[in-house]
Amino acid sequence: MTRTVLIVDDDPVQRRLVEAAVTRAGHKALLADGGEAALKLATSGVAIDVVILDLVMPGMDGNAVLAALREAGFLAPVIVQTAQGSIDTVVTAMRAGAFDFVVKPASPDRLTKAISDALTVEARRAETDKNENGARQPRKLKQNAGTGLNEIATTSPAMRKVLN
Repeated sequence: MTRTVLIVDDDPVQRRLVEAAVTRAGHKALLADGGEAALKLATSGVAIDVVILDLVMPGMDGNAVLAALREAGFLAPVIVQTAQGSIDTVVTAMRAGAFDFVVKPASPDRLTKAISDALTVEARRAETDKNENGARQPRKLKQNAGTGLNEIATTSPAMRKVLN
């Protein structure tokens, strides 16, 4: 099934490289040359299944775009990419809601795998979000209602040591 992938990068060469990988994988590519253009597309009602988002861009950077997307209720998986792949960068992006992280220049195989994984996880989430009538329910973050360490059933001495 053809899916739509939004590619957000200020570098036209990088956009074309990612677009080629996306179309070779059988998906439709939408292109945005910056954060503002990405937000406009993502909130326009166009169906977008996955976003590939550069983190370092002039104007609105990728972390700001990711935060704005999540704030607007945009739930599609976001794969972030950057040439500056430090641990802090990865942690910040993942905490902001990124699904995956790739370092530029990412190989077409790596991008295809990341997209495939994102679509698989999203399909499973959509399936679990259906109510008993089969209608799709909006996804909400689930709160852990009082589940704690005391609710873990275990009799293993090693596990007791871990819990203590």
